[in-house]
Amino acid sequence: MTKIRVHELAKELDVSSKELISVLEEEFSIIVKNHMSVLDEEDAALIKEIFADKEKKTTSADDEGLVSVVDEYENEVDKKISIEEKKNRNKTKKSKGKKSDETDEEEVSDSIEIGETITVKEFADKIHKPITEVIKQLMFTGVMAAINQEIDFETAEKVSERLEVQLIKKIEVINAVGEVEEEVEFESEGNEKRPPVVTVMGHVDHGKTSILDAIRKAKVTESEAGGITQHIGAYTVQLNGEKITFLDTPGHAAFTTMRSRGAQITDIVILVVAADDGIMPQTREAINHCKAANVPMIVAINKMDKEGANPDKVKQELTEYNLLAEDWGGDVICVPVSAHTKEGLDTLLEMVLLTAEMEELKADSKRKSKGTVIEAKLDKGRGPVASLLVQNGTLHVGDSIIVGSTYGRIRAMFDDKGKNIKSAGPSIPVEILGLSDVPAAGDRFNEVKDEKTARNMADKRKEKIREERINSTSRVSLEELYNQIKEGKVKELDVIVKADVQGSVEAIISSLEKLSTDAVKVRVIHGAAGAINETDITLASASNAIVIGFNVRPDSNAAALAETENVDIRTYRVIYNAIDDVKSAMIGMLEPEFKEEVEGTAEVRMTYKISNVGTVSGCYITNGKVTRTSKIRVVREGIVVAETEMSSLKRFKDDAKEVAQGYECGITLEKFNDIKEGDIFEAFKIIEIKPKEL
Repeated sequence: MTKIRVHELAKELDVSSKELISVLEEEFSIIVKNHMSVLDEEDAALIKEIFADKEKKTTSADDEGLVSVVDEYENEVDKKISIEEKKNRNKTKKSKGKKSDETDEEEVSDSIEIGETITVKEFADKIHKPITEVIKQLMFTGVMAAINQEIDFETAEKVSERLEVQLIKKIEVINAVGEVEEEVEFESEGNEKRPPVVTVMGHVDHGKTSILDAIRKAKVTESEAGGITQHIGAYTVQLNGEKITFLDTPGHAAFTTMRSRGAQITDIVILVVAADDGIMPQTREAINHCKAANVPMIVAINKMDKEGANPDKVKQELTEYNLLAEDWGGDVICVPVSAHTKEGLDTLLEMVLLTAEMEELKADSKRKSKGTVIEAKLDKGRGPVASLLVQNGTLHVGDSIIVGSTYGRIRAMFDDKGKNIKSAGPSIPVEILGLSDVPAAGDRFNEVKDEKTARNMADKRKEKIREERINSTSRVSLEELYNQIKEGKVKELDVIVKADVQGSVEAIISSLEKLSTDAVKVRVIHGAAGAINETDITLASASNAIVIGFNVRPDSNAAALAETENVDIRTYRVIYNAIDDVKSAMIGMLEPEFKEEVEGTAEVRMTYKISNVGTVSGCYITNGKVTRTSKIRVVREGIVVAETEMSSLKRFKDDAKEVAQGYECGITLEKFNDIKEGDIFEAFKIIEIKPKEL
């Protein structure tokens, strides 16, 4: 029996894969994993018939409703005519004379909104008054200000009162540390479809840049030293009228460095694996980095034109990392390609667009722009140059932006082909000029009202960075885990394992993962044989993980980076010591239980009032014992009247640590003197029940 894929059937029916999947589940109770799942020919034929019936019904309904459609059209025409008449009437009113002009000005200028400060010229324009009149009124209020000089809101308010204009103070959306707070109307990401942003990762010489080169038909590899990508670039290609943005990075290191700065810019990862080579160490690292970022992955099995190419071997090796190819019953899309012959590249791009469709990537092009810095440099002739990826909104030439701790007004903007452009929408990479300084890759940018606002925010951020350096707090460590959990952090411990041999790595990973419980989860995000290097520290920094090394040491660069990034590195010679340390940290992560334990009771037989001391009660221990550290609950006729601590416990004139049943003693209480004969003192303590061993 022949079968058909969901996305192929969706294309035939001219609907999206997402819509078809929901129809299959709701109307046919057919559960499918994703757009790559297969359907039987019988089911597909039935679905086609039902869709055809729906189309017929829709057509007939349209015919029936033709009259109503015509009526609606006529109504719309009538509305437009009435609007035009209103406009004409307004024009006639405006041309009636000077008096009506002044009235209109008053209506326009009623309730003007300005910020904390404003220049004299801007203020005059806002209230529709001549500059000379504004300057004259300023002089009457005792302020001598030139046309381009700034005045504060209080001064502007005084002038506006004289000119009979009402002012409203505009509240800036900038918080105390110079962060851009989103306006309420822009909380949603919008409903416009945006191009997917794709990162290509994989092992050295597996053909990452060659695939990109073949896709965009630009000879990038020829200009690069030794065929290695030396910079971070971004390129946009088109397929069937839809755009795809590719990030050409030097690999997973840059991907994770950006993520460590909070820049989750990648929507889809293409993992390039050579068909004649299989999974290599850097491929393994790329898989772990991709999983840590929780980004959908498409595997491109490259070099299919070479002898010895074996895609099944690659798929087999992928299963070792819990990645099962879709044609083997899994959900990972694997596409055989060849950068040399361009075989399978169109299929790869189609799979990218299908994955993007399933991810439902949306944006709002009408809002203020925001995004991320892909790369930045200082050019001798042009000054600071930054490559930005617009993630939401539309960026225009002339916009003021805040980027990390730098700012600027965009003087010029270029697309990925070097062409001068005026604006860029969501998921479009651009190169800009006009920043005050060179930002760092991964810094976020936000469009703000004006350059002055951007400068003030940048200053606040710089101040915040200085304070953070002074009061730098450490990242997660085994000692700090319990404190971080008390502060409300997630009960999850991310670990990176490095060992001298692969066998030890697997043994440690297996032992650590067995420690996971319902309360605390241990997640090994990366494990490999070899020394602890900078890549491990970068991943740990991005994922807030600890690094465990067995029979290995960090190299000098890794140790220096770990100190800078405050990453906890633990090295061991015995596996069980590593397991015990993690187990202890996990027990610390479990919140302890507390239980009250009654130690004894005492009856008040007599009371004495002593100045500067308070009420001393003469007690007889009726049950158990009373210790100096006991908490006391005062019970009167079965009702608790106070709960406090003991300030002193004495036997005759001497202080006592504890008094047992059958003995008399003197007790004074903290901040409670209303003690009466016959009161019962219940001595108790709160004990902590430690979590059980995992």
